[in-house]
Amino acid sequence: MVSRDYLTVKLWDLNMDSRPIETYNVHEYLRSKLCSLYENDCIFDKFEVVWGGPSNSILTGSYHNFFRIFDRTNNKDACFEASRESAKPKTQLKHCKVGVGPKRRKDEISVEMLDFNHKILHAHWHPTDNVIAVAATNNLYLFTGK
Repeated sequence: MVSRDYLTVKLWDLNMDSRPIETYNVHEYLRSKLCSLYENDCIFDKFEVVWGGPSNSILTGSYHNFFRIFDRTNNKDACFEASRESAKPKTQLKHCKVGVGPKRRKDEISVEMLDFNHKILHAHWHPTDNVIAVAATNNLYLFTGK
């Protein structure tokens, strides 16, 4: 069974209810901002978590129209942005990185620049094909993988 709290995704064995067998960090970079997120009610956002159809992956949403895919087979995760540019046909999704601290790389977005009004709360992964749908505010994005 898979569950999601604000900062993590947890995978549970129903025969071992004392602790999860796997834990994946989703918003670790937001840990220092929990007070301000509580004050503006973001802490109460409910992000869905879904199994990855034909693969052994887990998908969940995040802020700034980001969504994360955790590949359980390779122990890797990737963050992507759902946007008009990424939804164009034959466009490859670009990896997103959130930087913390004063120094960050050119390809990273600062935690301070995250848009908490744009979020992926709903997602679905096709049960047999490598197709995902993510909903961002009033937009639905469909992505197809190889």
